[in-house]
Amino acid sequence: MTDTPIETIRTMLESLLEETDDPDVHYKLRTSLQLLTILEERDAAGRDALEHTDLDPEVAERLERLGYID
Repeated sequence: MTDTPIETIRTMLESLLEETDDPDVHYKLRTSLQLLTILEERDAAGRDALEHTDLDPEVAERLERLGYID
């Protein structure tokens, strides 16, 4: 499975959105999807900043193992 946790959450929320007709639930799910988009953008900005920073090799290795940089 190559999905990130954010992609998995997005898929689940979108699936729930399709399954319900309740306007209050639709509002909450759409809002959750919008917040998820913000998290994706912040994550991407953080990853970009880390990849363009001159890091100590040991720190870079740790960040790579944790999946923060490629």
